[in-house]
Amino acid sequence: MKLIVDNTLAPQQNRLEILNFPVDLIKMDEAVCFVENKIANRKFCHVVTINPEMIMNGRKNIELGNILKQADLIVPDGIGVIIALKYYGIKNIPRLPGIELSLNLLKKCSEKKYKIGFLGAQKDVMEEACNNIKSKYPGVEIVFKQDGYFTEKDESVIIEEIIKAQPQILFVALGVPKQELFINRHKNLLSFATMIGVGGSFDVWAEKVKRAPVFFRKFGLEWLYRTIKQPARFKRIFPVLPVFLIKVLLHKLSMRKDKKDD
Repeated sequence: MKLIVDNTLAPQQNRLEILNFPVDLIKMDEAVCFVENKIANRKFCHVVTINPEMIMNGRKNIELGNILKQADLIVPDGIGVIIALKYYGIKNIPRLPGIELSLNLLKKCSEKKYKIGFLGAQKDVMEEACNNIKSKYPGVEIVFKQDGYFTEKDESVIIEEIIKAQPQILFVALGVPKQELFINRHKNLLSFATMIGVGGSFDVWAEKVKRAPVFFRKFGLEWLYRTIKQPARFKRIFPVLPVFLIKVLLHKLSMRKDKKDD
């Protein structure tokens, strides 16, 4: 574990490393305040909602790993990250699900009339998600929409359209690692926007997929509910989470040994 004081964040914030990947120890209202400041001032901001799967992928994929480590805000999404923090003695840090952070940001955008962009998912899913968000947050101003079915050859045209639309925040639902790679690839041209990878959130907002009941969310078991509903996720999740926690535990034991040796 390595604790880093990051002066670019709010004074009360600290950043801790888990397996060399930073995680911001932050509450929801602090995260929303930090991101809104970037949105209001049209400053680039890459928000990552990190989970064990992303960390493990980032350890294998150097490009992805570097992108995750360089993000401006990295909030603890997966329950595995919260468990890892407890291994290091960090308690009372709330889990910040990416979908809930995004909804809080959408609410703020509705109130302050910030311009929004949506990128990703199937076209009908993306359109339905936008319609439902407009219904829930009548004040939202959606200035850019693009489904996720495009190739890198199409990206130059898409980037031109984003620049023309000038969204202050862009929700990117291309899945990991594609969404992170996209954000990093175009961050210089889109330096006026906050960008956050939201994975499968469009499916939830379009009501194609239901979120877990409150009970599952309260106890950090949303992943279990989704696995029950989508058994195909089992092979992807279950090798990752146990291996992640074992590596964190071994890292902690190694740190203790190093201290004794000193």
